[in-house]
Amino acid sequence: MASSLNSRCLRNSLLLSRTQTLFLLLLRPSSSSTQSFSTKPISNHTIQVRLRPQSQSDSVSFDPNTVRETLSSYCNDWRRALEFFNWVETHHHFQHTTETYNRMLDILGKFFEFELSWELIQRMRQNPVSNPDHTTFRVIFKRYVSAHLVNEAVETYNRLGEFGLKDETSYCNLIDTLCEYKHVIEAQDLCFWKNNELGFDKNNNTKVYNMILRGWLKLGWWSKCRDFWEEMDRRGVEKNLHSYSIYMDILCKSGKPWKAVKLYKEMKKKGIKLDVVAYNTVIRAVGLSEGVDFSIRVLREMRELGCEPNVVSYNTIIKLFCENGRYREASKVLDKMFEKACLPDVITYHCFFASLQKPKEIIGLFDRMIASGVRPSMDTFVMLMRKFGRWGFLRPVFIVWKKMEELGCSPNESAYNAMIDALVDKGMLDMARKYDQEMLAKGLSPKPRAELGTKLVSNVGPDDE
Repeated sequence: MASSLNSRCLRNSLLLSRTQTLFLLLLRPSSSSTQSFSTKPISNHTIQVRLRPQSQSDSVSFDPNTVRETLSSYCNDWRRALEFFNWVETHHHFQHTTETYNRMLDILGKFFEFELSWELIQRMRQNPVSNPDHTTFRVIFKRYVSAHLVNEAVETYNRLGEFGLKDETSYCNLIDTLCEYKHVIEAQDLCFWKNNELGFDKNNNTKVYNMILRGWLKLGWWSKCRDFWEEMDRRGVEKNLHSYSIYMDILCKSGKPWKAVKLYKEMKKKGIKLDVVAYNTVIRAVGLSEGVDFSIRVLREMRELGCEPNVVSYNTIIKLFCENGRYREASKVLDKMFEKACLPDVITYHCFFASLQKPKEIIGLFDRMIASGVRPSMDTFVMLMRKFGRWGFLRPVFIVWKKMEELGCSPNESAYNAMIDALVDKGMLDMARKYDQEMLAKGLSPKPRAELGTKLVSNVGPDDE
Protein backbone atom coordinates (compact mmCIF):
# COMPACT_ATOMS: atom_id res chain seq x y z
CA MET A 1 0.00 0.00 0.00
CA ALA A 2 2.85 2.38 0.91
CA SER A 3 4.70 1.62 -2.33
CA SER A 4 1.50 2.30 -4.30
CA LEU A 5 1.17 5.66 -2.56
CA ASN A 6 4.80 6.50 -3.28
CA SER A 7 4.44 5.75 -7.00
CA ARG A 8 1.21 7.77 -7.18
CA CYS A 9 2.86 10.74 -5.46
CA LEU A 10 5.84 10.45 -7.83
CA ARG A 11 3.56 10.50 -10.89
CA ASN A 12 1.70 13.53 -9.54
CA SER A 13 4.95 15.34 -8.77
CA LEU A 14 6.33 14.67 -12.26
CA LEU A 15 3.10 15.89 -13.90
CA LEU A 16 3.03 18.99 -11.72
CA SER A 17 6.70 19.69 -12.47
CA ARG A 18 6.10 19.29 -16.21
CA THR A 19 3.17 21.71 -16.10
CA GLN A 20 5.15 24.31 -14.16
CA THR A 21 8.15 23.97 -16.48
CA LEU A 22 6.00 24.40 -19.60
CA PHE A 23 4.29 27.46 -18.15
CA LEU A 24 7.58 29.05 -17.07
CA LEU A 25 9.13 28.41 -20.48
CA LEU A 26 6.27 30.32 -22.10
CA LEU A 27 6.89 33.17 -19.66
CA ARG A 28 10.47 33.61 -20.92
CA PRO A 29 11.02 36.69 -23.07
CA SER A 30 11.45 36.40 -26.81
CA SER A 31 14.22 38.32 -28.56
CA SER A 32 11.98 41.35 -28.86
CA SER A 33 10.69 41.20 -25.31
CA THR A 34 12.20 43.01 -22.36
CA GLN A 35 10.37 41.32 -19.51
CA SER A 36 9.69 37.68 -18.73
CA PHE A 37 6.98 38.30 -16.21
CA SER A 38 5.06 41.44 -15.45
CA THR A 39 4.61 42.47 -11.84
CA LYS A 40 2.21 45.25 -12.75
CA PRO A 41 -1.38 44.85 -11.53
CA ILE A 42 -3.79 43.17 -13.90
CA SER A 43 -6.68 45.43 -14.81
CA ASN A 44 -9.98 44.48 -13.27
CA HIS A 45 -11.62 44.84 -16.69
CA THR A 46 -9.01 42.99 -18.69
CA ILE A 47 -8.31 39.69 -17.01
CA GLN A 48 -6.47 38.13 -19.88
CA VAL A 49 -3.35 36.19 -20.74
CA ARG A 50 -0.31 38.03 -21.99
CA LEU A 51 1.40 34.94 -23.37
CA ARG A 52 2.09 33.74 -26.87
CA PRO A 53 1.08 30.17 -27.72
CA GLN A 54 3.70 27.76 -28.97
CA SER A 55 2.81 24.94 -31.30
CA GLN A 56 4.46 22.33 -29.12
CA SER A 57 2.36 23.34 -26.12
CA ASP A 58 -0.94 22.87 -27.92
CA SER A 59 -0.59 19.09 -27.73
CA VAL A 60 -0.46 19.10 -23.92
CA SER A 61 -3.69 18.20 -22.14
CA PHE A 62 -4.53 19.10 -18.56
CA ASP A 63 -6.80 17.58 -15.95
CA PRO A 64 -8.45 19.51 -13.09
CA ASN A 65 -6.21 17.96 -10.42
CA THR A 66 -3.01 19.05 -12.17
CA VAL A 67 -4.37 22.55 -12.73
CA ARG A 68 -5.47 22.82 -9.10
CA GLU A 69 -2.10 21.59 -7.81
CA THR A 70 -0.22 23.97 -10.10
CA LEU A 71 -2.34 26.85 -8.82
CA SER A 72 -1.53 25.74 -5.27
CA SER A 73 2.18 25.89 -6.07
CA TYR A 74 1.68 29.58 -6.96
CA CYS A 75 -0.52 30.29 -3.94
CA ASN A 76 1.89 32.97 -2.69
CA ASP A 77 2.13 34.75 -6.05
CA TRP A 78 -1.39 35.68 -7.15
CA ARG A 79 -0.33 37.35 -10.41
CA ARG A 80 1.48 34.29 -11.67
CA ALA A 81 -1.37 32.06 -10.48
CA LEU A 82 -3.88 34.17 -12.40
CA GLU A 83 -1.70 34.21 -15.52
CA PHE A 84 -1.49 30.42 -15.39
CA PHE A 85 -5.25 30.15 -14.75
CA ASN A 86 -6.01 32.17 -17.88
CA TRP A 87 -3.20 30.70 -19.97
CA VAL A 88 -4.38 27.11 -19.52
CA GLU A 89 -7.90 28.16 -20.51
CA THR A 90 -6.98 30.35 -23.49
CA HIS A 91 -4.11 28.39 -25.05
CA HIS A 92 -5.11 24.83 -24.15
CA HIS A 93 -8.89 25.20 -24.19
CA PHE A 94 -9.05 23.80 -20.66
CA GLN A 95 -12.57 24.10 -19.27
CA HIS A 96 -12.24 25.23 -15.68
CA THR A 97 -14.35 23.40 -13.12
CA THR A 98 -15.92 24.82 -10.00
CA GLU A 99 -13.01 23.35 -8.02
CA THR A 100 -10.31 25.12 -10.07
CA TYR A 101 -12.24 28.38 -9.87
CA ASN A 102 -12.55 27.96 -6.09
CA ARG A 103 -8.79 27.46 -5.78
CA MET A 104 -8.11 30.60 -7.80
CA LEU A 105 -10.62 32.57 -5.72
CA ASP A 106 -8.88 31.43 -2.54
CA ILE A 107 -5.52 32.71 -3.83
CA LEU A 108 -6.96 36.08 -4.91
CA GLY A 109 -8.76 36.49 -1.59
CA LYS A 110 -5.53 35.82 0.29
CA PHE A 111 -4.13 39.00 -1.27
CA PHE A 112 -7.38 41.00 -0.80
CA GLU A 113 -8.10 41.03 -4.55
CA PHE A 114 -11.85 40.94 -3.95
CA GLU A 115 -12.87 42.84 -7.07
CA LEU A 116 -11.05 40.30 -9.21
CA SER A 117 -12.66 37.54 -7.15
CA TRP A 118 -16.16 38.80 -7.95
CA GLU A 119 -15.26 39.08 -11.65
CA LEU A 120 -14.26 35.41 -11.58
CA ILE A 121 -17.54 34.51 -9.89
CA GLN A 122 -19.41 36.23 -12.72
CA ARG A 123 -17.33 34.20 -15.19
CA MET A 124 -18.30 31.03 -13.34
CA ARG A 125 -21.99 31.78 -13.87
CA GLN A 126 -21.50 31.87 -17.64
CA ASN A 127 -20.50 28.19 -17.74
CA PRO A 128 -22.92 25.46 -16.56
CA VAL A 129 -20.04 23.13 -15.50
CA SER A 130 -18.51 25.73 -13.20
CA ASN A 131 -21.44 27.28 -11.38
CA PRO A 132 -20.64 28.74 -7.93
CA ASP A 133 -21.48 26.34 -5.10
CA HIS A 134 -21.47 26.45 -1.30
CA THR A 135 -17.70 25.92 -1.25
CA THR A 136 -17.22 28.96 -3.51
CA PHE A 137 -18.87 31.25 -1.01
CA ARG A 138 -17.30 29.53 1.97
CA VAL A 139 -13.97 30.56 0.39
CA ILE A 140 -15.24 34.15 0.04
CA PHE A 141 -16.49 34.13 3.65
CA LYS A 142 -13.12 32.84 4.81
CA ARG A 143 -11.11 35.49 2.98
CA TYR A 144 -13.35 38.37 4.05
CA VAL A 145 -13.44 37.28 7.70
CA SER A 146 -9.71 36.50 7.88
CA ALA A 147 -9.19 40.11 6.67
CA HIS A 148 -11.63 41.23 9.43
CA LEU A 149 -14.15 42.40 6.83
CA VAL A 150 -17.11 40.94 8.70
CA ASN A 151 -19.72 43.29 7.20
CA GLU A 152 -18.62 42.33 3.69
CA ALA A 153 -18.98 38.64 4.59
CA VAL A 154 -22.53 39.21 5.88
CA GLU A 155 -23.39 41.25 2.77
CA THR A 156 -22.12 38.36 0.64
CA TYR A 157 -24.47 36.01 2.50
CA ASN A 158 -27.36 38.38 1.83
CA ARG A 159 -26.53 38.30 -1.91
CA LEU A 160 -26.66 34.52 -2.14
CA GLY A 161 -30.29 34.59 -3.20
CA GLU A 162 -28.99 35.61 -6.65
CA PHE A 163 -27.22 32.25 -6.85
CA GLY A 164 -29.94 30.15 -5.22
CA LEU A 165 -27.63 29.44 -2.27
CA LYS A 166 -29.14 31.47 0.58
CA ASP A 167 -29.95 28.47 2.74
CA GLU A 168 -29.06 26.82 6.01
CA THR A 169 -25.80 25.40 4.67
CA SER A 170 -24.53 28.88 3.71
CA TYR A 171 -25.73 30.25 7.04
CA CYS A 172 -23.77 27.59 8.94
CA ASN A 173 -20.74 28.19 6.73
CA LEU A 174 -20.84 31.89 7.63
CA ILE A 175 -21.18 31.24 11.37
CA ASP A 176 -18.46 28.57 11.31
CA THR A 177 -16.08 30.90 9.44
CA LEU A 178 -16.68 33.73 11.89
CA CYS A 179 -15.89 31.38 14.77
CA GLU A 180 -12.87 29.86 13.01
CA TYR A 181 -11.29 33.31 12.61
CA LYS A 182 -12.13 34.47 16.14
CA HIS A 183 -15.09 36.73 15.39
CA VAL A 184 -17.20 34.83 17.90
CA ILE A 185 -18.97 37.88 19.31
CA GLU A 186 -20.24 38.76 15.83
CA ALA A 187 -21.27 35.13 15.23
CA GLN A 188 -23.19 35.06 18.51
CA ASP A 189 -24.84 38.35 17.61
CA LEU A 190 -25.98 36.95 14.25
CA CYS A 191 -27.32 33.79 15.84
CA PHE A 192 -29.27 35.30 18.70
CA TRP A 193 -30.15 38.82 17.59
CA LYS A 194 -30.42 38.86 13.81
CA ASN A 195 -32.24 35.63 13.02
CA ASN A 196 -35.13 37.38 11.29
CA GLU A 197 -32.77 39.32 9.06
CA LEU A 198 -30.91 36.17 8.02
CA GLY A 199 -34.03 34.06 7.73
CA PHE A 200 -33.26 31.23 10.17
CA ASP A 201 -34.08 30.49 13.77
CA LYS A 202 -31.06 28.88 15.44
CA ASN A 203 -32.05 29.18 19.09
CA ASN A 204 -32.00 25.43 19.72
CA ASN A 205 -29.70 24.24 16.94
CA THR A 206 -26.98 22.12 18.57
CA LYS A 207 -24.75 22.41 15.49
CA VAL A 208 -24.63 26.21 15.70
CA TYR A 209 -24.05 26.14 19.46
CA ASN A 210 -21.15 23.75 18.92
CA MET A 211 -19.63 26.17 16.38
CA ILE A 212 -19.79 29.04 18.86
CA LEU A 213 -18.41 26.87 21.67
CA ARG A 214 -15.50 25.93 19.41
CA GLY A 215 -15.06 29.63 18.59
CA TRP A 216 -14.55 30.48 22.27
CA LEU A 217 -12.06 27.59 22.36
CA LYS A 218 -10.18 29.18 19.43
CA LEU A 219 -10.02 32.48 21.31
CA GLY A 220 -8.83 30.75 24.48
CA TRP A 221 -11.42 32.56 26.60
CA TRP A 222 -11.86 29.74 29.09
CA SER A 223 -14.37 31.48 31.37
CA LYS A 224 -16.54 32.27 28.33
CA CYS A 225 -16.32 28.61 27.32
CA ARG A 226 -17.57 27.53 30.72
CA ASP A 227 -20.34 30.14 30.76
CA PHE A 228 -21.50 29.17 27.27
CA TRP A 229 -21.42 25.46 28.18
CA GLU A 230 -23.73 26.19 31.12
CA GLU A 231 -25.89 28.49 28.97
CA MET A 232 -26.53 25.58 26.59
CA ASP A 233 -28.14 23.75 29.53
CA ARG A 234 -30.19 26.80 30.53
CA ARG A 235 -31.50 27.19 26.96
CA GLY A 236 -32.38 23.50 26.78
CA VAL A 237 -29.91 22.76 23.96
CA GLU A 238 -29.39 19.04 23.57
CA LYS A 239 -25.66 18.35 23.82
CA ASN A 240 -24.33 15.69 21.47
CA LEU A 241 -21.06 13.80 21.27
CA HIS A 242 -19.45 16.64 19.35
CA SER A 243 -20.39 19.07 22.15
CA TYR A 244 -18.67 16.84 24.72
CA SER A 245 -15.61 16.42 22.49
CA ILE A 246 -15.21 20.19 22.15
CA TYR A 247 -15.61 20.76 25.88
CA MET A 248 -13.10 18.03 26.74
CA ASP A 249 -10.68 19.77 24.37
CA ILE A 250 -11.38 23.07 26.18
CA LEU A 251 -10.63 21.50 29.56
CA CYS A 252 -7.47 19.94 28.18
CA LYS A 253 -6.14 23.14 26.59
CA SER A 254 -7.08 25.31 29.56
CA GLY A 255 -4.68 23.30 31.71
CA LYS A 256 -7.25 21.02 33.36
CA PRO A 257 -6.83 17.67 31.61
CA TRP A 258 -7.93 15.78 34.73
CA LYS A 259 -11.35 17.42 34.41
CA ALA A 260 -11.52 16.20 30.80
CA VAL A 261 -10.77 12.68 32.04
CA LYS A 262 -13.51 13.05 34.67
CA LEU A 263 -15.99 14.14 31.97
CA TYR A 264 -14.93 11.13 29.88
CA LYS A 265 -15.71 8.78 32.76
CA GLU A 266 -19.12 10.45 33.24
CA MET A 267 -19.85 9.93 29.54
CA LYS A 268 -19.02 6.22 29.89
CA LYS A 269 -21.38 5.91 32.86
CA LYS A 270 -24.16 7.54 30.82
CA GLY A 271 -23.58 4.97 28.09
CA ILE A 272 -22.48 7.53 25.51
CA LYS A 273 -20.58 5.76 22.75
CA LEU A 274 -17.44 7.67 21.83
CA ASP A 275 -16.17 8.07 18.28
CA VAL A 276 -12.55 8.36 17.18
CA VAL A 277 -12.57 12.19 17.53
CA ALA A 278 -13.67 12.02 21.17
CA TYR A 279 -11.19 9.23 21.91
CA ASN A 280 -8.35 11.30 20.43
CA THR A 281 -9.13 14.10 22.89
CA VAL A 282 -9.26 11.58 25.75
CA ILE A 283 -5.87 10.12 24.72
CA ARG A 284 -4.35 13.60 24.94
CA ALA A 285 -6.05 14.39 28.28
CA VAL A 286 -4.99 11.09 29.87
CA GLY A 287 -1.45 11.54 28.57
CA LEU A 288 -1.16 15.00 30.11
CA SER A 289 -2.73 14.11 33.44
CA GLU A 290 -1.54 10.53 33.98
CA GLY A 291 1.25 9.92 31.48
CA VAL A 292 1.66 8.55 27.96
CA ASP A 293 1.67 4.92 29.15
CA PHE A 294 -1.94 5.34 30.28
CA SER A 295 -2.76 6.85 26.88
CA ILE A 296 -1.59 3.60 25.31
CA ARG A 297 -4.20 1.81 27.45
CA VAL A 298 -6.93 4.10 26.09
CA LEU A 299 -5.72 3.31 22.56
CA ARG A 300 -6.09 -0.41 23.30
CA GLU A 301 -9.51 0.17 24.86
CA MET A 302 -10.87 1.95 21.80
CA ARG A 303 -9.66 -0.91 19.58
CA GLU A 304 -11.38 -3.46 21.79
CA LEU A 305 -14.62 -1.47 21.56
CA GLY A 306 -14.45 -1.53 17.77
CA CYS A 307 -13.29 2.07 17.31
CA GLU A 308 -10.23 1.89 15.04
CA PRO A 309 -7.53 4.53 15.75
CA ASN A 310 -6.80 6.99 12.94
CA VAL A 311 -3.72 9.02 12.07
CA VAL A 312 -4.63 11.66 14.69
CA SER A 313 -4.70 8.96 17.40
CA TYR A 314 -1.16 7.87 16.56
CA ASN A 315 0.01 11.47 16.15
CA THR A 316 -1.22 12.24 19.65
CA ILE A 317 0.73 9.30 21.10
CA ILE A 318 3.86 10.28 19.12
CA LYS A 319 3.60 13.88 20.32
CA LEU A 320 3.31 12.74 23.95
CA PHE A 321 6.36 10.51 23.58
CA CYS A 322 8.37 13.31 21.92
CA GLU A 323 7.38 15.85 24.56
CA ASN A 324 8.75 13.44 27.15
CA GLY A 325 11.99 12.88 25.21
CA ARG A 326 11.13 9.24 24.43
CA TYR A 327 12.09 9.41 20.74
CA ARG A 328 12.83 5.72 20.35
CA GLU A 329 9.33 4.74 21.43
CA ALA A 330 7.89 7.47 19.22
CA SER A 331 9.81 5.98 16.26
CA LYS A 332 8.33 2.57 17.03
CA VAL A 333 4.82 4.04 16.87
CA LEU A 334 5.74 5.60 13.50
CA ASP A 335 6.84 2.18 12.20
CA LYS A 336 3.64 0.62 13.54
CA MET A 337 1.56 3.13 11.57
CA PHE A 338 2.97 1.70 8.33
CA GLU A 339 2.27 -1.84 9.56
CA LYS A 340 -1.35 -0.91 10.40
CA ALA A 341 -1.81 0.73 6.97
CA CYS A 342 -2.52 4.00 8.81
CA LEU A 343 -0.07 6.12 6.87
CA PRO A 344 1.51 9.12 8.64
CA ASP A 345 0.77 12.66 7.51
CA VAL A 346 2.73 15.90 7.71
CA ILE A 347 1.59 16.48 11.33
CA THR A 348 3.17 13.16 12.33
CA TYR A 349 6.57 14.44 11.29
CA HIS A 350 5.95 17.88 12.80
CA CYS A 351 5.72 16.16 16.20
CA PHE A 352 9.29 14.92 15.74
CA PHE A 353 10.62 18.15 14.21
CA ALA A 354 9.33 20.21 17.15
CA SER A 355 11.25 18.12 19.68
CA LEU A 356 14.42 16.79 17.99
CA GLN A 357 17.57 18.75 18.82
CA LYS A 358 20.13 17.61 16.22
CA PRO A 359 20.12 19.13 12.68
CA LYS A 360 21.42 15.90 11.12
CA GLU A 361 18.58 13.86 12.63
CA ILE A 362 15.98 16.41 11.53
CA ILE A 363 17.26 16.57 7.94
CA GLY A 364 17.39 12.76 7.80
CA LEU A 365 13.79 12.50 8.97
CA PHE A 366 12.79 15.30 6.56
CA ASP A 367 14.23 13.30 3.64
CA ARG A 368 12.50 10.16 4.90
CA MET A 369 9.17 12.02 5.04
CA ILE A 370 9.46 13.12 1.41
CA ALA A 371 10.64 9.68 0.27
CA SER A 372 7.59 8.09 1.94
CA GLY A 373 5.27 10.24 -0.18
CA VAL A 374 4.32 12.82 2.46
CA ARG A 375 4.50 16.29 0.92
CA PRO A 376 5.76 18.99 3.32
CA SER A 377 3.44 21.93 3.92
CA MET A 378 4.64 25.52 3.98
CA ASP A 379 4.44 25.29 7.79
CA THR A 380 7.01 22.47 7.63
CA PHE A 381 9.52 24.58 5.70
CA VAL A 382 8.99 27.61 7.95
CA MET A 383 9.28 25.54 11.14
CA LEU A 384 12.58 23.98 10.07
CA MET A 385 14.13 27.20 8.74
CA ARG A 386 13.25 29.07 11.91
CA LYS A 387 14.62 26.29 14.07
CA PHE A 388 17.92 26.02 12.18
CA GLY A 389 18.16 29.83 12.07
CA ARG A 390 17.75 30.08 15.86
CA TRP A 391 20.51 27.51 16.28
CA GLY A 392 22.80 29.45 13.93
CA PHE A 393 22.99 26.69 11.28
CA LEU A 394 22.72 28.31 7.85
CA ARG A 395 23.50 25.31 5.62
CA PRO A 396 20.37 23.35 6.69
CA VAL A 397 18.29 26.49 6.03
CA PHE A 398 19.51 26.49 2.41
CA ILE A 399 18.86 22.74 2.13
CA VAL A 400 15.23 23.22 3.22
CA TRP A 401 14.77 26.24 0.89
CA LYS A 402 16.21 24.31 -2.06
CA LYS A 403 13.88 21.38 -1.35
CA MET A 404 10.93 23.79 -1.22
CA GLU A 405 11.82 25.06 -4.70
CA GLU A 406 12.35 21.53 -6.06
CA LEU A 407 8.88 20.56 -4.87
CA GLY A 408 7.38 23.54 -6.71
CA CYS A 409 6.24 25.37 -3.56
CA SER A 410 5.99 29.15 -3.74
CA PRO A 411 7.41 30.63 -0.49
CA ASN A 412 5.04 32.73 1.57
CA GLU A 413 5.70 35.72 3.82
CA SER A 414 6.74 33.58 6.79
CA ALA A 415 9.19 31.51 4.71
CA TYR A 416 10.88 34.61 3.30
CA ASN A 417 11.12 36.20 6.75
CA ALA A 418 12.62 33.02 8.21
CA MET A 419 15.29 32.97 5.46
CA ILE A 420 16.04 36.70 5.80
CA ASP A 421 16.32 36.44 9.61
CA ALA A 422 18.81 33.58 9.28
CA LEU A 423 20.91 35.55 6.76
CA VAL A 424 20.85 38.74 8.84
CA ASP A 425 21.95 36.82 11.95
CA LYS A 426 24.96 35.59 9.97
CA GLY A 427 25.76 39.05 8.62
CA MET A 428 24.92 38.15 5.00
CA LEU A 429 23.12 41.43 4.39
CA ASP A 430 23.46 41.59 0.58
CA MET A 431 21.79 38.21 0.15
CA ALA A 432 19.17 39.14 2.73
CA ARG A 433 18.32 42.29 0.70
CA LYS A 434 17.89 40.14 -2.41
CA TYR A 435 15.19 38.07 -0.71
CA ASP A 436 13.68 41.22 0.81
CA GLN A 437 13.30 42.77 -2.66
CA GLU A 438 11.91 39.50 -4.05
CA MET A 439 9.21 39.61 -1.37
CA LEU A 440 8.23 43.14 -2.30
CA ALA A 441 8.02 42.22 -5.99
CA LYS A 442 5.48 39.54 -5.08
CA GLY A 443 3.38 41.92 -2.97
CA LEU A 444 4.49 40.33 0.32
CA SER A 445 5.47 42.43 3.35
CA PRO A 446 8.92 41.90 4.85
CA LYS A 447 9.51 42.65 8.51
CA PRO A 448 11.15 46.02 9.22
CA ARG A 449 14.84 45.38 9.94
CA ALA A 450 17.30 47.99 11.14
CA GLU A 451 20.18 45.98 9.62
CA LEU A 452 18.66 46.32 6.15
CA GLY A 453 17.37 49.85 6.66
CA THR A 454 13.80 48.75 5.91
CA LYS A 455 10.60 50.20 7.33
CA LEU A 456 7.17 48.74 7.88
CA VAL A 457 5.18 48.55 4.64
CA SER A 458 1.56 47.77 3.88
CA ASN A 459 0.29 44.41 2.61
CA VAL A 460 0.43 45.79 -0.92
CA GLY A 461 3.68 45.85 -2.84
CA PRO A 462 4.97 48.96 -4.64
CA ASP A 463 3.79 47.66 -8.02
CA ASP A 464 0.24 47.38 -6.68
CA GLU A 465 -0.24 51.08 -6.01
